[in-house]
This record gives sequence, C-alpha cells and structure tokens, in this order.
Amino acid sequence: MLATGCNLAFAQYKPVDKGSTLQFNIKNLGFGVSGKFSGFKGVINFDAQSPVSSSFDVTIDANTVNTDNSLRDSHLRDVSYFNVQKYPVIRFVSSRISSAGKTGIYNVSGKLTIKDVTRNIAFPFTATASGDGYIFKGSFKINRKDFGIGGTSTISNELEVLLDVMAVKG
Repeated sequence: MLATGCNLAFAQYKPVDKGSTLQFNIKNLGFGVSGKFSGFKGVINFDAQSPVSSSFDVTIDANTVNTDNSLRDSHLRDVSYFNVQKYPVIRFVSSRISSAGKTGIYNVSGKLTIKDVTRNIAFPFTATASGDGYIFKGSFKINRKDFGIGGTSTISNELEVLLDVMAVKG
C-alpha cells in the first residue's frame, strides 16, 4: 500500500539495517562491479500528506563497504578511496522534499557528504507504508571524483546508488 491514503501522519522514523540496502554500481575495466553499505542511522521526519514539512538526516557506516571481495573492500576503505579511519560516515541531509505529482512518489534535494566533501544532489523516491513505518526507494548517480574517491584508474567516474531503506517509528 502506498503512503498516500494511509493513516501514518507526520512522525519521526529511524532507518534500520534489517530490510534496508544501499547498493552501488560502477564499471571497472568495462565490467560492472557492485557493492553495498550498511550501518544506517539518522532521523527521518516524514508526512506523506505534507512532504514539504518532511526531512531526512541519515548516515551510513563507510567501513561497512562490501563488494564480496575482501581485498577490494580493504582497498576501498583505504586513504585513496573512502578513507574510513578519517571519515567514518557518509551523510545525506535533505533541504527540500516535494510531491512528484503522483501518489507515493516524491522528489528530494539535499546535501551528500563523503570524505568531508559536500555536494548537492536531487532524485525521485517512493514512500510505501509498511507496518508502523515506511520503505523509501530511490536512486541517483554521482561522479566519484567530485568527492575525492579514487584517483586516475580503470574505474568509471560515474557511480550509481540504489537506496531501499526501511524506516520504523522511533
């Protein structure tokens, strides 16, 4: 059931790892490589009837990067990529949420911070009521070099991020 029409008025939610995924896809030597992060934390204020009064302030644990290849994961945690020792979290803070004109579909704009570099991003997402919370789904693309991730190498500059976040009342 979609959020609009549900009786889940404005409330505060917390993202949870169980039922949530943040996946990324990138090309390396022309081949697709995917990975994921976990360690979701933050506060989501969401009102399906009044999205302009809603907000997201969420983080993930950068150290949880997982590509199912331990050598690659260690490399991604290192200084030239995510530098997890110095920058342990990746953060997104919304600046504006609006209806996309269709039931359960919204647009969000905000600031994504990776390695102490902040960039504006915007993307559509869906909000589906689930029990006493919501499932938020969306995707966006970023240029990894905009955030100082990796140097000149065989990997593509463009990275796709897919979000599927379970949030419960908290």
